[in-house]
Amino acid sequence: MDARIILGLESSCDDTAAAVIRARPGVPVAEILAARVEGQDALHADFGGVVPEIAARAHAERLDLVTEATLDAAGLSLGDIDAIAVTAGPGLIGGVLSGVMFAKGLAAATGLPIYGVNHLAGHALTPRLTDPVEFPYLALLVSGGHCQFLIVEGPGSFTRLGGTIDDAPGEAFDKIAKLLGLGQPGGPRVEAEARAGDPAAFALPRPLLDRPGCDLSFSGLKTAARRARDKLAEARGGITRAERADLCASFQAAVAETLAEKTRRACAEFRERHAVARPTLAVAGGVAANGTIRAALRGVAEAEGFGWVAPPLALCTDNGAMIAWAAAEAMALRGPDALDLSARPRWPLDMDAAPMLGSGRKGAKA
Repeated sequence: MDARIILGLESSCDDTAAAVIRARPGVPVAEILAARVEGQDALHADFGGVVPEIAARAHAERLDLVTEATLDAAGLSLGDIDAIAVTAGPGLIGGVLSGVMFAKGLAAATGLPIYGVNHLAGHALTPRLTDPVEFPYLALLVSGGHCQFLIVEGPGSFTRLGGTIDDAPGEAFDKIAKLLGLGQPGGPRVEAEARAGDPAAFALPRPLLDRPGCDLSFSGLKTAARRARDKLAEARGGITRAERADLCASFQAAVAETLAEKTRRACAEFRERHAVARPTLAVAGGVAANGTIRAALRGVAEAEGFGWVAPPLALCTDNGAMIAWAAAEAMALRGPDALDLSARPRWPLDMDAAPMLGSGRKGAKA
């Protein structure tokens, strides 16, 4: 099939994003012609997290501007576009609805086909946007609202091996950042603070490592970190900068070691299901931008004999290119959606798996 130019739109949380890619449906690796992301950190800074109503309003105000800027950067007009892709879920419903309605308006005005994309599929398929990864491969989707291990068997075929039973790791990072007065977005703030800290300073738990399987939990770890801070604060009336750095480093190490061990188990389960000589472990989602976690996961891949793929940092967080690419993958399987396309707050990738946190999104950055 000839290459197509696809406009991708993303508004599932607090990043208003658009991108234009040139892709051949079903063929790995696409060319990103232009991409723009308009964040909302300043709008939510006073609230310690994403406020859905504020996010939705900002998306409605910015989608046209971000789209226009992206097309201008690519040197294109809507007349050059072959298809429109938009996140149709899961996510904060106001933001998802803003994006879907905007995309439907463009499609109605131009006659272009529209593809509603599962946000999680966008992340899970991103490795094939940047690298010639073949199906099946093992993916760890790790972000602010989601954390799950997936066997990606095709553009529309995902098997979940496990995931978080409570908080996603990105949400836990955000809560720890708020607890320690570091501000938002929490992940980068905690990581920066941890560089000056001792990861062995606090004996924090590694949740669920005493149980078999690939499920994860971060709520108890978050509670343990809060208790460690409270103990110091009660004894001294506060904590020092060095103690804060130590707590950040210890928390980050606990998350990294937990994810690494669960990833090792997921690699073993993948090999039990698929006889692939050199399988690939791919990681995607905003938490994959954390250097300590990234290094730990790469070490697991090398030890287990898996190839390693981690998209560029700009493609780990929410972006329009991954949505456009997921639509390009979908084109190999199906036609476009109708203009009655609905926004969905929850939309699991593995429809046969039991419901759990990770099939929907919360007010935390991805």
